[in-house]
Amino acid sequence: MNVLIFGATGMVGQGLLRECLRDPAIASVRVVGRTPVGVQHPKLTELLHADLYRYDSVEEQLRGFDACFFCLGVSVSGKTEAQYTRITYDLTMAAAQTLCRLNPEMRFFYISGASTDSTEQGKVMWARVKGKTENALLKLPFKGAYMFRPGAIQPMHGEVSKTPAYRWFYTLAGPLLSLARSLFPQHVTTTEQLSRAMINVARHGHDKSIIHNADIAGLA
Repeated sequence: MNVLIFGATGMVGQGLLRECLRDPAIASVRVVGRTPVGVQHPKLTELLHADLYRYDSVEEQLRGFDACFFCLGVSVSGKTEAQYTRITYDLTMAAAQTLCRLNPEMRFFYISGASTDSTEQGKVMWARVKGKTENALLKLPFKGAYMFRPGAIQPMHGEVSKTPAYRWFYTLAGPLLSLARSLFPQHVTTTEQLSRAMINVARHGHDKSIIHNADIAGLA
């Protein structure tokens, strides 16, 4: 497979990049983002692109891919609904609409979150916006579109969140996450499990479009 990763500098993206580079079924990996990932590997190329809302000038570099793992995301903290929608919905759809036109046989993967609101009518703003994004992605004519909804995620191989508050959380809660994962596997996963699950679905497909945390370990 030839795969694209958006958001490879974030915690989930770091873990996914590691697993993609290690997987013999993946021939090439291209990461798309504003900043370099700081990794060198024979399978890896980078597309540094400043405007992630427009891809007119780089379309040729986005053709010929079997899967796209979209790991871009921001914390909702301090943002209005309009600001959060601009980053979460508009940015995601700009990439997805371009990719489904260029790669009609592509499988597209979106990192959503537990408690995402598919009705788009609930009281929790981030959950409504994530639900709107999921619903729009599922309407696009990809070969397959998969919404992964992990719960708490334990970093396994030195992955670091770009959000300061989350970095503090993982530093303080790290030992407890291992215990929580053994006691409540339906609510806690790891960067490695999440990455392996997405790669396996990219290879083989899946009968569910929305994949909850409880399913991730089995798919991994």
